[in-house]
Amino acid sequence: MKPLKKILIAGGGSAGWMTAALCSRLFQGLYEIVLVESEEIGTVGVGEATIPAIKKFNELLGLEEDDFLRKTQGSFKLGIQFRNWWRQGESYLHGFGVIGQDLGWLRCHQYWLRMRALGRAGDFDNLSINNAMALSNKFMRARADMADSPIGHIAHAFHFDAGLYAKHLSTYAQARGVKRREGKIVDVILRAEDGFVQSVTMHDGEVIAADLFVDCSGFRGLIIEQALKTGYEDWTQWLPCDRAVAVPCDRSEHFTPYTRSTAHSAGWQWRIPLQHRTGNGHVYSSQYIDDDEAERVLLANLDGAQRADPLRIRFKTGKRKKIWNKNCVAIGLASGFLEPLESTSLHLIQSAVIRMVRLLPDAGFDQATIDEFNRQSDFEYERIRDFIILHYKATERDDSPFWRYCRDMEIPATLQRKMDLFRANGRVFREDDELFTEESWIQV
Repeated sequence: MKPLKKILIAGGGSAGWMTAALCSRLFQGLYEIVLVESEEIGTVGVGEATIPAIKKFNELLGLEEDDFLRKTQGSFKLGIQFRNWWRQGESYLHGFGVIGQDLGWLRCHQYWLRMRALGRAGDFDNLSINNAMALSNKFMRARADMADSPIGHIAHAFHFDAGLYAKHLSTYAQARGVKRREGKIVDVILRAEDGFVQSVTMHDGEVIAADLFVDCSGFRGLIIEQALKTGYEDWTQWLPCDRAVAVPCDRSEHFTPYTRSTAHSAGWQWRIPLQHRTGNGHVYSSQYIDDDEAERVLLANLDGAQRADPLRIRFKTGKRKKIWNKNCVAIGLASGFLEPLESTSLHLIQSAVIRMVRLLPDAGFDQATIDEFNRQSDFEYERIRDFIILHYKATERDDSPFWRYCRDMEIPATLQRKMDLFRANGRVFREDDELFTEESWIQV
């Protein structure tokens, strides 16, 4: 057995520095860790909304919550409000945490569905403490000493500046031994005998060898795709949005403890409230709207004065055919892309890093270990994909070609089975280790 000695992380940003931070925390000097990034190469980070799992990641690093929020200009998040998704003029909240109180062995929502059939149901949002607080623009942390009360089950996440988060983790990781190398990678050298990555060549000619390479280079997939030719699974038949335009604006006086997603004629707009600004973006399908019109729609729906030039982003929804290929693990946008409708971008980074650490092999790179990593990664990507597709498929909108396509499109068999079972008996059957809870599926 030949132990790993050196790990090279290609790329910074949230993906690179989350990887470096966790590895430096858990390995504590066991391996040499080098992160290569170039200040000339920008990151996609435009402000991030998260889900409650990010709290566990920060706790694993030992980050104190209030200090983290100060350093990232963050705010609290209780859920996501969806406007105009089901029908124009209507909205609903996907709040974190529990919904109501189960009665016997039946779930609360099943009683609500029965009452709705009888015409006697109240507002579903009233069953969720998170939703009630969010709609009142209130926030408090869960009270551990009140487990029998809804107050004991408040779940929260955060909005924060992704660039500031990466900077915070960069300081953290370098203080624990991670070496930062400034510069561009211009070549990737593969071993002739087995095609494994041997080294990378820097812009100044330096050659850096390592045992494990973590590709955090973003959409381009510098190692996982450009060098290893891994291949990509395209999911645009189910999620047709392929572009986004993002811009910050002045912070609104109406500071909300939730992310807002507003559906437009050919996509949707996010609103992420931070302490110092509000992040905004329009995710859309170029088949149904052109770039200039998409930008105009975004700028016409800002809460405050525009603070920067719009940033245009192109993407293809899907994932690598192998997220771990040979001795390279792709993390973040290098591994795949799912639109940020349910704020899962940082979670996919977090779970991939934790999965990699748990399954870290020796330098022989046992194929069974790699296959298990890919099996778990594929499962997670596909189930999150299904949950996002549901938002589009469940619409009753008929006002544009985009929404008619989404309403009528064929969907993956895994999602169709969930929808059929829910229609039949009001239950959601989740598979083991699936990210989104039954409460999340029910609210959408």
